[in-house]
Amino acid sequence: MSQEDASPLAPAGTVRHDHDEFDVQVSGGGGPQSPAPRSLAPPRLDEMSPQSLYDKCLALARNLWWSWHPEVGNMFRELDPIRWRQLDHNPIALLAEFTPERLEARAAELVLYSRINQAYRRLKEYLAAGTTWSNVHAGVLGSKPVVYFSAEFGIHESIPIYSGGLGVLSGDHVKSASGLGIPLLAVGLFYDQGYFKQQLDIDGYQHEEYLQNRVDNLPIEPAIGADGQPIQVSIDTRSGPIHAKVWKMAVGRVNLYLLDSNVEGNKPEDRQLTARLYGGDTRVRIRQELVLGVGGVRAVRALGVVPGVYHLNEGHSVFATLEAVRGRVERDGYAFDDAVRQVARQTVFTTHTPVPAGHDRFDGGLVEEHLGPMRDALGISHEQLMGLGRVEPHNHGEPFCMTVLGLKLSRRANAVSALHGHVSRKMWANLWPWRVEEEVPIGHITNGVHVPSWLSWQMLQLYDRLFPANWFRRMGEPDVWQRIHDCDPGELWETHYALKNLLLQFVRRRLSRQCRRRGECDEAVEMARTVLDPNVLTIGFARRFATYKRADLVLSDLDRLVELISDPDRPIQIIFSGKAHPADEPGKNLIRRIANLRHDPRTHGRIVFVEDYDINVCRHLIQGVDVWLNNPRRPLEASGTSGQKVVLNGGLNCSILDGWWAEAFDGHNGFAIGRGETHANDEITDRRDADALFAVLRKEVIPLFYERDSDGLPRTWIKMMMNSISSLAWRFSSHRMVMDYARACYVPAAGGVSCDMASR
Repeated sequence: MSQEDASPLAPAGTVRHDHDEFDVQVSGGGGPQSPAPRSLAPPRLDEMSPQSLYDKCLALARNLWWSWHPEVGNMFRELDPIRWRQLDHNPIALLAEFTPERLEARAAELVLYSRINQAYRRLKEYLAAGTTWSNVHAGVLGSKPVVYFSAEFGIHESIPIYSGGLGVLSGDHVKSASGLGIPLLAVGLFYDQGYFKQQLDIDGYQHEEYLQNRVDNLPIEPAIGADGQPIQVSIDTRSGPIHAKVWKMAVGRVNLYLLDSNVEGNKPEDRQLTARLYGGDTRVRIRQELVLGVGGVRAVRALGVVPGVYHLNEGHSVFATLEAVRGRVERDGYAFDDAVRQVARQTVFTTHTPVPAGHDRFDGGLVEEHLGPMRDALGISHEQLMGLGRVEPHNHGEPFCMTVLGLKLSRRANAVSALHGHVSRKMWANLWPWRVEEEVPIGHITNGVHVPSWLSWQMLQLYDRLFPANWFRRMGEPDVWQRIHDCDPGELWETHYALKNLLLQFVRRRLSRQCRRRGECDEAVEMARTVLDPNVLTIGFARRFATYKRADLVLSDLDRLVELISDPDRPIQIIFSGKAHPADEPGKNLIRRIANLRHDPRTHGRIVFVEDYDINVCRHLIQGVDVWLNNPRRPLEASGTSGQKVVLNGGLNCSILDGWWAEAFDGHNGFAIGRGETHANDEITDRRDADALFAVLRKEVIPLFYERDSDGLPRTWIKMMMNSISSLAWRFSSHRMVMDYARACYVPAAGGVSCDMASR
């Protein structure tokens, strides 16, 4: 990262502990320890030619393992901090501006030789490791790998093929599968224009800009099939075939395969099919999902891989089940019903959407146009096919629902939090009318976050001093995290205060750039450089601006908010960020309302909106805020993971009891808005929740933050920070999440020893 974006990185020359094997130890037992580190003597200059040095740097850049090892990213940053920032922290784009000779000269100037050598060797050792958690606990997957499908993957900000929470979760899932050694292939789509860049105009209205991703600046290469040739797949439709090439991206030990329809032979509109994430109408959506599901299975087949498990992350990819069934019918001679049973036993389906409108539905005409050839191959009628996607198979007025297909063609289905499990069982109970709601076969595995990707370097150093040696190999053990209570309160507070200052510096620079871009006066630019005060209680709110997430709940009574903001002794300040879908006008209006508060003298300098929310902005916010605010309309937040990232870095959550927070809050590790009750009338619910929000801010959050001892420390607040870390950090990691999937879903689906849903 750049000097501007320095908070997640170690200082120059610092090497932190390696977090590659967070997986070796699981909760409740002792595990193998790391071998003693070998001495790393710097290589002599004549032992590394300019080309060899360049090749090692390029090898590091081409495996996204570097993205969760900040000391490696820091190495790239030091080569040219300004260009590093301008290139969105993209090491391949940065290296393209160096010749081997110039790189050697810069490395010599910065004394980077030993660090490059060490990072390169660590990557090689990591990729070659023979003993992982999976070897011990999920050995059956070695010959029956998992294929993990998702419509988006948020690995790093330099690869913009994600929009938000679903993509970041998929990215964290893949990173943890890599760390745990799970034999897993990931399948998605390559969006050559990605998701949009957000800019607000002078009136605060969101505008979208799509940028072309240059393939030569990304860590991808053509995927090569079992026949030694680049893979290209074709999917027949009634209106002609759709072709797609396949790219490969290395994410540690996991390969991510991305299908790209921008190939010769496609119609012009189909060449643009995978250009943008979540763009276009329902016809574009079904064609994208056809490429992802059907094309994805065909790409895996072309690789010569025989999957043991299909994991469908949300409904976008469930056409994969039909292609898998077709393969069993044509290759193995099974009748359709028998092939369905075979594939369903191998399939894991995760639903993320408690909002009925969020589930993709298609009319019979679109289904026949795009799945007609598949239906012919399966030997079933149009009504049989439509029935697979209907709650009531014979209801001709019911459209085809992707989630229904996913639930019918899987034997292991899960929601993503305990509360979401209850919501999902109620939502889809009619699929099993002979069961009581509690027996509907949808369990839950609560989402988690990839600790090395989101833990700040400053907090890592603190944990390294407090926790047992190789604590990161035992991060699933609650006892390890209890050591935070041994921390000197002043040290924890100073660490948090340093992160908060880095956040505010980042926000000020972003705001001043926003002002300059809009052509605002010099005075406005200068004022942007001085907004926010590190000594003021700082609240963060950042997420997709869907209306049910109620970004404006705290604005529902502006007079009450102004009273809190302008309190001379105990003021608050709020940082907002997030994008609205391009077609979501209510969401855009929410953004405009918040952004325009900068013109209100009552809130000026205390409420700011940071444009273009992405992984980088998220990283800064979750590492530096005092309080993370989340107030969706319960129970419409399936899980949420941003608050889990905040926990790792010492921030506190203030949230509606929804999603993960409903099972995390214990009364001593953060703040709850309300008591988890809702009214049948949304307006009354919103009014009650707004009152509860102001009450918890006024009576709990603000007094606790400003209550200081003689040393100026908020002792009770710091105790709550410690309670949050000790009670939550070990529970809500993506390593725990993926281990739950492996034990409860992957191993049984692959024919291993069966076990119950991990969290049912």
